[in-house]
Amino acid sequence: MSEIESQEAKKKANKVAIFFVFKLVVFYLIFSQGNLFMNSVLNDTGRYYNPFLTEHFNYIQWVRSALIIPATWIIKLFGFYAIHNEMDVMVVDGPYLRVNYSCIGLGVMSFLTAFVLAFPAKIKAKVQLFIVGTIMIYVLNVLRIAGLGVLLGHFKSQRNNFTYHHEIFNIIVYICIFALLYFWIKRNTETAVPKQNKVD
Repeated sequence: MSEIESQEAKKKANKVAIFFVFKLVVFYLIFSQGNLFMNSVLNDTGRYYNPFLTEHFNYIQWVRSALIIPATWIIKLFGFYAIHNEMDVMVVDGPYLRVNYSCIGLGVMSFLTAFVLAFPAKIKAKVQLFIVGTIMIYVLNVLRIAGLGVLLGHFKSQRNNFTYHHEIFNIIVYICIFALLYFWIKRNTETAVPKQNKVD
């Protein structure tokens, strides 16, 4: 490859990278802010509350329930008596856990979805990444809620020391997601390079 062709390839790669970052930011803002807006629409204390949508399309509550129910089952497996309602997990002689909007992981999901849509790759690879990433976030979140219930049930004196569990959870999840993205990008790049070399 000549120097001119090399420079052209670099320019093209830079344009692709810039366009990817632009799309990532735009999609992330759309999804994250869209979810925040819908939280206001689907919450009876929200500014834009809509009873019809809350009754028929409350996906935020669906996600919350999908986290609360299995987390309660796991807590029970450790010998605790736990009950739940639409927003809370209550462990008898243990902690009272409220699963707010910030607990259900839609911010992380917004980033994952934005990345999947923005990254230039085959649709099949994108779907695989989205499914694996979604399952990873979901499982980690269920384990986080269940883990808090079990740990705070056993160590009552430490309940005030778990005020930063949101931040710790976000750090762990983002580390897992970035590790997943690293290996996914590496795999898709490696499979794409031989094809390009073959054409050249």
